[in-house]
Amino acid sequence: MAEITRQPFVNHLRTNTTMYVQHVQNGRVRRAGAGLAFWFRPGTAALTEVPLDDREQPLLFRARTADFQEVAVQATVTYRVVDPALAATRVDFGISPVTGLWNGDPLAVLSGLLTELAQQPALELLATMTLTDALARGIRPVADRIAATLAVDPRLVERGLGITDVRVVGIRADAELERALQIDTRERVQQEADRATYERRALAVQRERAIAENELANQIELARREQQLVTQRGQNERMRATEEAEATRIQTVAAANRQRTEAEAEAAATRMVGEAQAAAEAAQLNAYADLEQATLLGLALKELAGNFPQINNLTVTPDLLTQLLTRVLAGEGADTGLG
Repeated sequence: MAEITRQPFVNHLRTNTTMYVQHVQNGRVRRAGAGLAFWFRPGTAALTEVPLDDREQPLLFRARTADFQEVAVQATVTYRVVDPALAATRVDFGISPVTGLWNGDPLAVLSGLLTELAQQPALELLATMTLTDALARGIRPVADRIAATLAVDPRLVERGLGITDVRVVGIRADAELERALQIDTRERVQQEADRATYERRALAVQRERAIAENELANQIELARREQQLVTQRGQNERMRATEEAEATRIQTVAAANRQRTEAEAEAAATRMVGEAQAAAEAAQLNAYADLEQATLLGLALKELAGNFPQINNLTVTPDLLTQLLTRVLAGEGADTGLG
């Protein structure tokens, strides 16, 4: 907004750099430009102020899709005046030389024009799209269609306006219709969640089964190895018993052989001693065979006396001597064949 300082006969105008000011006097442009400051006579001056900065025009309108469903479109069009001198001739941007305010509402005029021009291409495009496509993928095509249409629209060019940006914030259906559409999506999402849950459970069951099978295989392997260990221990015990039995048998056989050898040696020694004694006795008897009776009797008494215990005193009675002599004589008679 221009800042005007009033004096008795002249006023002073000052504006910032984002505002284009045009001073016309008697149908002739005296001054024009942005950020001007000058003195003027309010009675003869016609002043125009055109904004040069970017302006945003919000849009909110309803459209109908190809399947006869209504949607609400929310968009924003950013525009600026690229030719302020031309815009000043097509739109009333005149300001009061006293207050500096616009005589009318030129921005509202531009707002209405942009709204009408932007709605038409959006309505035409949405009329060819189904509700699902419009809600899912309609934002970018609608924004591109509005921007392309406004960029070449002659009514904007004739007014010195240029479009710098078009944004479609959203395309929404009625709340009930959106809830109805969300049911299918929710069902699919729920089904995907259930499927993921089932797959996770199946995977868990499969893993548990694999763990159980692995544990069972380990138990089987342990049992097999235990069986092998028992078998090996049995074989070792049998081998040990066999070896011990063989060793015992060998020891027994050796002992028996040793005893037999000792017995045979002892028997041979006894037999040799007996044979030697028998030979000695036979030789002795052969030696006695040629001796006289009295000599034999003396030798017998000597042998008998050697075998008797020690006798300190011996009493010989006549009876004992008689009996002894009788036996000796009887023996001699028998040896000679006498009665």
